[in-house]
Amino acid sequence: MIERDLALVWGLPIAVAMSLAAASSGLAQGPFVSPTTILSSSNAAVPSDDAAQPLVITLEEAIRRALVNDPAYAASVAENGSARLDHSLARSALLPQASFHGQYLFTQPNGSRNQAGQGVSAQPAPRFIANNAIREYASQILATETISAANIADYGRTAALAARAQADLEVSRRGLIVTVVSEYFEVVAARQKLSVAARAAREADAFVELTKKLEAGREVAHADVVKASLEAQQRGRELEDAQLEAEKASLHLGTLLFPDPRTAFQTADSAVVPPPLPSRDDAQAAAGRGNPDLRSALEAVRASKSEVSASRAAYLPALSFNYIYGIDAPQFAINGPEGVHNLGYSASAGIDVPLWDWFAIHDRVKQSELHEKAAQVVLTSTQRQLVAQLEEYYNEASVADRQLASLDASVSTAQDSLGLTKLRYSAGEATALEVVDAQNALTIAEDAHANGVLRYRVALANLQTLTGAL
Repeated sequence: MIERDLALVWGLPIAVAMSLAAASSGLAQGPFVSPTTILSSSNAAVPSDDAAQPLVITLEEAIRRALVNDPAYAASVAENGSARLDHSLARSALLPQASFHGQYLFTQPNGSRNQAGQGVSAQPAPRFIANNAIREYASQILATETISAANIADYGRTAALAARAQADLEVSRRGLIVTVVSEYFEVVAARQKLSVAARAAREADAFVELTKKLEAGREVAHADVVKASLEAQQRGRELEDAQLEAEKASLHLGTLLFPDPRTAFQTADSAVVPPPLPSRDDAQAAAGRGNPDLRSALEAVRASKSEVSASRAAYLPALSFNYIYGIDAPQFAINGPEGVHNLGYSASAGIDVPLWDWFAIHDRVKQSELHEKAAQVVLTSTQRQLVAQLEEYYNEASVADRQLASLDASVSTAQDSLGLTKLRYSAGEATALEVVDAQNALTIAEDAHANGVLRYRVALANLQTLTGAL
């Protein structure tokens, strides 16, 4: 008999599953191996050392890890930070700016002499008339301020864009949480189905032994043994498929949570219990209050209006003010010769009025108005989508919630039916086909229950992205 290891315990290290592939190639050449034998061999391979136990991950911990590791969310965080800094830069543009200017300037003399503002005529004159002396020292503090309607409007635009980036960050966060919730409960459902497949395999193996015992007592025909063996073989294959699906689900979630997606982990048992569904009125009120998609669209409209204002403000004059304090003299000193004061100040004010720019401002205004119209359309569409999504997600969650009780009842009924059918078969009142049908019915009911819980959790997570409960 060819020995094979199937990892049927939740969170069994992936290395055990990889070793199965090497042994699976020779299975078809050997006799039938009962699923119970497979289960017992895999259970014996589980280490008992506490240090080898996989990490237990709650849903909250999974969300926390995903927020740290997801690159798309990291990009949203960076965009949000960049938008806040843009708003800070726009605020800085409204405030006076100060700087220090220091310079030494030497100009070749032209052979003559001039007074150079120092009260003496003994100084050589520079060759360049723009310069005041052959040696000029400047050490000054400069303060400038520009006042324009465009800068004020741009400040409002960046404020709206920063608020929009914050809303987009929340959209990204909630979208990632929905993905984590879906992947997390995919793992829960896959491992529940693995447990169902293991139970079905044991059930099929026990039925094979029962038919063999009854055949030995000449109570049933050999056809029952054949039917039971075929069913057990099918259950063994389904067990392998369930193990594969559980490993795939673990890898998908591990990609979001760990540096190595092959890290072994277990899901917390408490996460299997579904939370209650909120009332429709509460869901609608919460969605209207804190929906980030709607907030993002509103801020986009506000930003586009500020862009229009900034474009139109280019038609208006801009005022500028300059103040200089320091020295600009032939000596690097506060006082010059004969008591001349070098330290002083200078102030100026100016105005710039746009006259003609070949319709450049006009085109920028039209361009910003087009952006405003597009933002209004996006806002209207977002409002419609919010209403439709709220209705869709709530109906989906409501139906899934109502079906949970029915799925529980189906599992209980299928378990009772299988037990009664096995008793009837042992008493010779039922056929092997009825037993197999009862086994299949229980497996289908248990799988449907796992899918139902997954459906409800994903539907509830989608609803909570609109209400802000996540």
